[in-house]
Amino acid sequence: MSSITPPPFGAALATPARSATAKEWGAVLALSLGAFALVASEFMPVSLLTPIAADLRVTEGQAGQAIAVSGAFALVTSLLVSPLAGQLDRKWLLLGLTAAMIVSGTLAALAPSFLVFMVGRSLIGVAIGGFWAMSAATAMRLVPSHQVPRALAIVNGGNALATVIAAPMGSYFGAIMGWRGAFFSLVPVAIVALLWKVVALPPMKATAGRGSWNVFALLKRPPVAWGMVGVSLFFMGQFSLFTYLRPFVETALHVSPSTLSLLLLLMGATGMAGTLLIEPFVHKAMFRTLVLLPALMAVVAVCMIAFGKTLPVVAVLFALWGLLGTSAPMAWWSWLARTLPDDGEAGGGLMVAVVQMAIATGATVGGLLLDSHGYRATFSLSAVLLLGSVVTSYIAARSAQRHHLPVHP
Repeated sequence: MSSITPPPFGAALATPARSATAKEWGAVLALSLGAFALVASEFMPVSLLTPIAADLRVTEGQAGQAIAVSGAFALVTSLLVSPLAGQLDRKWLLLGLTAAMIVSGTLAALAPSFLVFMVGRSLIGVAIGGFWAMSAATAMRLVPSHQVPRALAIVNGGNALATVIAAPMGSYFGAIMGWRGAFFSLVPVAIVALLWKVVALPPMKATAGRGSWNVFALLKRPPVAWGMVGVSLFFMGQFSLFTYLRPFVETALHVSPSTLSLLLLLMGATGMAGTLLIEPFVHKAMFRTLVLLPALMAVVAVCMIAFGKTLPVVAVLFALWGLLGTSAPMAWWSWLARTLPDDGEAGGGLMVAVVQMAIATGATVGGLLLDSHGYRATFSLSAVLLLGSVVTSYIAARSAQRHHLPVHP
């Protein structure tokens, strides 16, 4: 998750008399820098599994649980942070989450054992879940209502940039200064984000409102329930494959770290392109897009198994995976906004929890299969899960029609 993209806010916004000041935009940029550091920290292990496993004396599958544990803690935090935000000044809550990110990176870089390393990864999960669950509400308090969409786009720009460069950056830094140096390289970025937030963020006192303790009540609505199953299967399928790309290319192609970095950079670049290209497809045929994306990704997973021993073919498959996989979360957030127009905050907390649970489950099961049966079994699981998302997304569309929800704009 990344990384996780916040839902769009663009409906029925009244135009206020004033525009956001330079200081208010500075606060938004501080959030964007924090989002970059968070997402880069979350996915740093993807390109470093082999040296992490060798240094900490665990298997590559066990090292992959560094993704799973951060997802698990992000899940719990996303469900609990809304009640906490109702009790605390949100500025201090955000500063605390940024401090947790700094401690996480330091622990991971200096970890003398796998247990300490996983404690560091748990802390990054807390920061991820808390930040993304609060990001939209925070942006709405920083700028006038008519400029909230632009603010969210800026915050998500940090997420998108990290998605592009985190894995290749980790691979490159890991090659020149070791995996510990790669992890520690994000600590100064997080410190800058912390200091910037201290200066730029205004006090954001607690406001009365609904907590998120009963978000699961939304699952009583069939369109929501089927959609959440669809998004869960999608992210499980995506991360059961994505987490183990380095062992795959090292086993099938025996590539150098520099070649791996280029492959991951290619994937990130096409992912950035996907986020720019997906909007018209979602606008014209949202559910068709939600069905088509995992179907195409399942084909890519099968092709990696069948044709994954030729570097040019793998490069094309990496590019396709990035193009499809990075754009899909934006489609799912659009689905949420359209399906729950009056419960966006509760639905957003539920979506974050579902996605993080799916990431943790996909990485865990994929790692177990990698250790026991090799990458072909892991990638086969990915294809099956993605096809499950195809089926459940189609059922969600039919359910929306039966309940008179808008399937098309």
